[in-house]
This record gives sequence, C-alpha cells and structure tokens, in this order.
Amino acid sequence: MASTTFSGPVTATNGFVGNITGGIDGSQGYVTIYSTAATSIADIADAVNTSDKQAGTLVFDTTNSKLKIATGSNANSTWVDADGTNAVTPA
Repeated sequence: MASTTFSGPVTATNGFVGNITGGIDGSQGYVTIYSTAATSIADIADAVNTSDKQAGTLVFDTTNSKLKIATGSNANSTWVDADGTNAVTPA
C-alpha cells in the first residue's frame, strides 16, 4: 500500500487550503472523527471550540448521535447538523 506524508499547508485544486491534522488512515477504510457530548459542543470554553476549530471541522455529537459541522473558526461559530439544520451557537 502506498503512503503519503504531508508537511505544512496543503492546497487542493478544488480551492481547499489548510493543514491536515488528526488520525487519517486510508488503509483501514475509515477516518476517525472527534466525538463529544452536546454540552461540550455548546460550551464556548470547551476545547472543541477553542482548539483547531475551522469552518468544516467535524465532530460527532454523542448525546444526539449526529455529525456536526463548524461554520467558522471562532469559538462562538455555530455547529450545524450534517444536513445544515439544528444550529448550536456556543455560549
């Protein structure tokens, strides 16, 4: 199996520019997504909102069994369900 190592920013032809972080292992056939409770997602001081949050960041809401997507990089940027509904604004 081929392996690719990225160092520094990554730019894709579709316009994405950013850093790749976290555990990505294509050989296993899945990507591990950070998971946390709904109370943490709604807590502006929680690490899910203060560390490496960017527009498009994914988190699995273990309370409601839903995938949430960040709409921005600020600690108070909303999280929406994968279908774009149920916005949660950390406070």
